[in-house]
Amino acid sequence: MQSNLSISSKVAHDFFPFFKVHEGGNIARYVPIEKTSPYDDPCTGIRSKDVVISFKPTISARIFIPKIQNPTIKLPILVYFHGGGFSLRSAFDPLYHEYISSLVKEANIIVVSVEYRLAPKHPIPACYDDSWAALQWVTSHANGNDQEPWLSNHGDLGRIFIGGDSAGANISYNLAVRIGSSGLARIKLEGTVLVHPYFMGVDKLDKMWLYMCPRNDGLEDTRIKATKEDLARIGCKRVIVFVAGKDQLRDAAISFYEELKKSGWKGKVKIVINEGVGHVFHLFKPRSEQALFLMKEFVSFIKIHEVEVLKSMI
Repeated sequence: MQSNLSISSKVAHDFFPFFKVHEGGNIARYVPIEKTSPYDDPCTGIRSKDVVISFKPTISARIFIPKIQNPTIKLPILVYFHGGGFSLRSAFDPLYHEYISSLVKEANIIVVSVEYRLAPKHPIPACYDDSWAALQWVTSHANGNDQEPWLSNHGDLGRIFIGGDSAGANISYNLAVRIGSSGLARIKLEGTVLVHPYFMGVDKLDKMWLYMCPRNDGLEDTRIKATKEDLARIGCKRVIVFVAGKDQLRDAAISFYEELKKSGWKGKVKIVINEGVGHVFHLFKPRSEQALFLMKEFVSFIKIHEVEVLKSMI
């Protein structure tokens, strides 16, 4: 149960700026969960709506689609996982709604932004399980599931990407490994986007993840510390890693990139470093020069297939 408790209540665990846990077990978040309703934007033509993927457990998502210029052309699909230290934010957060809308406009893609259950109320691995279920739901549309017409009628199920920022980037990595290990119903994952990924390497964040995941393997847990074996089996063709120069997770992200290159994985990996800025800066200052550069690289990563096709036609 969550509540706003008095200052005099004793705190058993304090993971500022995410949440604190009082001795009685009550959880108080430092940032309230904000949500906005989906809407159609008459200026950009971008539409959005919410869907329920599962009722037990409750898993939902917000789907974004650009203005359809040519119904015969299928659009790439990005399954996105929001950040927030596994314990904050939402796929329906105004911050994410605006950023995803901009991404949809620039890349001309369909985005499924997943609302997974948050820790510590729902301990890890709930977030991983929900995200896997959401990805399976998306790919099921290639096998005759017509539940969501935006995906069935306009989505290219042969060009699926996954990605996210911070905790969402960690979730994306874990899904990519799982796909490489067990497959995904004949669907091949095109690429994975990791923006300021949450990996082991910052003491307080390490302890928070271990607290949120009661059943863990300590500091060597492979879900938060990538191993050579897992890196080698990542189930996609391409990976891009974004790093912020002033981010406390910077070193862990760079180490991930270097280890992936040496792992024996057969795909292509790229790193983009934005110096002088902090963690998820692009969400809070989306019109800044650095944020626009990040967006450009993000879009280019998704659209590289289209560029290669055009080159082959010349």
